[in-house]
Amino acid sequence: MANPLLAAEGGATHLLLGNEAIVRGAIEAGIQVVTCYPGTPSSEVPDTFYRLSPEGKYYFEYSTNEKVALEVGGGASLSGAMTLTTMKHVGVNVAADPLMTLAYTGAPGGLMLLSADDPGCHSSQNEQDNRYYARLAGIPVLEPGSAQEAKDMARDGLVLSRKLEQPFLLRTTTRVNHLRGPVKFGPAPDPGTPAGFTRNPSRFVPIPAFARTMHERLLDKLDELRKEAEKSPYNKIYGNGEIGIAATGISRAYLTDALKETGLEGAFKIMELGFTYPLPENMALDFMKGLKKVIVIEELEPILENDLRVLAQEQKIDIEIQGKGLLPRTGEFNVTMVANALRAQVGEQTFECDSCIPSELPQRPPNLCAGCPHRATFFAARKVFGDDALYSSDIGCYTLGLLPPLSMADFLICMGSSISAGCGASVASDKPVVAFIGDSTFFHSGLTGLASAVFNNHDILLVILDNHTTAMTGHQPHPGVEKTILGDNEHRLDVAKACEGLGVTQIRQVNPLNQKKTLAALEELKEMSGVRVLIAREPCPLHARRVYKKTPPMIAYVADSCTGRAECLDKLACPAFYKVGDKAAVNPILCNGCMLCLQVCNHIKSKKRGS
Repeated sequence: MANPLLAAEGGATHLLLGNEAIVRGAIEAGIQVVTCYPGTPSSEVPDTFYRLSPEGKYYFEYSTNEKVALEVGGGASLSGAMTLTTMKHVGVNVAADPLMTLAYTGAPGGLMLLSADDPGCHSSQNEQDNRYYARLAGIPVLEPGSAQEAKDMARDGLVLSRKLEQPFLLRTTTRVNHLRGPVKFGPAPDPGTPAGFTRNPSRFVPIPAFARTMHERLLDKLDELRKEAEKSPYNKIYGNGEIGIAATGISRAYLTDALKETGLEGAFKIMELGFTYPLPENMALDFMKGLKKVIVIEELEPILENDLRVLAQEQKIDIEIQGKGLLPRTGEFNVTMVANALRAQVGEQTFECDSCIPSELPQRPPNLCAGCPHRATFFAARKVFGDDALYSSDIGCYTLGLLPPLSMADFLICMGSSISAGCGASVASDKPVVAFIGDSTFFHSGLTGLASAVFNNHDILLVILDNHTTAMTGHQPHPGVEKTILGDNEHRLDVAKACEGLGVTQIRQVNPLNQKKTLAALEELKEMSGVRVLIAREPCPLHARRVYKKTPPMIAYVADSCTGRAECLDKLACPAFYKVGDKAAVNPILCNGCMLCLQVCNHIKSKKRGS
């Protein structure tokens, strides 16, 4: 039976994740090519396309990084294919180079870039607001505030992108990506085949002489897009009053709930923007007419706030515009926060947001999973290097190695930086440098750093944590995986051969769960200089259970001979361990049977699972 997301007919209503709604919207638009690099909170979009790909009428790929994903998507669109490229907000940093040029060349087949922003840093190293990228590149922005809008905007944005031959940015936030809501389906036409490439070097080859004309054409397109924003059904004005409220994206949902909560539905004139850039200036001017003050509700940067200020100044409108003076520039909003901003405008009492949050909730800090092979690698590296080395970390599950007692992350910049930043640290410090990078991140952006390290003869030990998958974002495949949920990877790239091809001469491979061999390899590499690589290969236990259908038959337990010091827990911090008085114990449900603890403490034994 076909998945409902692929159904050709419309009319049905389904409860969907925001990310699933985006998938359906693209299918309703007639999507032909989907490219991505996975990253929370965007991951469910490509993951859903991947699961549906055996039945879907589109081409899908997990690209090696975001730049490659957008370049593949851009090339497909230049050849007439309606294309969606997805990534999280920091991924757009990686893809910025092709993004700027694609705004110039245009996208004949239609091209939408999903940028999933992350206010509150739920799973990211920053809170950047990628609406700035849209203004820098000169591409229009759609910002959904519900699952229904996520579907509709994905569809309408792709269709409009093809019509105007310009890339679009679909800017979501974590709250939109991961909310669930009812979504009414429209019809999904057969996408057909891409229209093909029409040769036109003066449009598609941006040498300086052509690029100047392309820039002028882009500015003309922005004027055309502004007219589309003026008539967009996603932009509307309603209500009355001397105080206006302007809101974008998910903030519109907070505003709706806050108005109901405060009973102030009729107290303000409201402008909601879903098609947020280019700014529909005529609509905004009509909105500000007769108002004394405008309150702008938008998460993160004061972008709409500043746009309205500029427009008011240009048109000599005497009006007070407030935004970040009332609401924070960091983190996610909530209904109480917005409700307080509304109450303050009418002189009503506000409420402390903290009082709306339960204060005695137990803390659940992130931790490496029970049985994670990264714990074994870190444990061995700390035993060999201790605090005498600098530890350069990277983006992935293994970043959690920063937590004590392992404490294996001294600095981190971005994906792939562990090698390059580690090289810089080795130049400036007299301490040995150990860099850690995952297998997916190695293919994402570690190859160039390693090539540079070899070329410049840096003194660095690189530990590649190969757990056979992209574990942190949901076990997506990458070029080095052996097996995926859809079958074997017939074109696997070998990590060791890649290192050898880049000029590394000292390469060792170990299973980190074998501590004796791992320690010996680290000791050997410690005595060397130059670029050397240790590849720690062992599948993520969750991936092994899901894809390889493997569950270790044995689990660990603490023997009666235990002296009661719980040193195993203090040394490993495995979440399968817990304390009973002064003694350690093993939770048999959480234990994955990796048997690392047996190699650390003589009082830990093994037994058959379930016995």
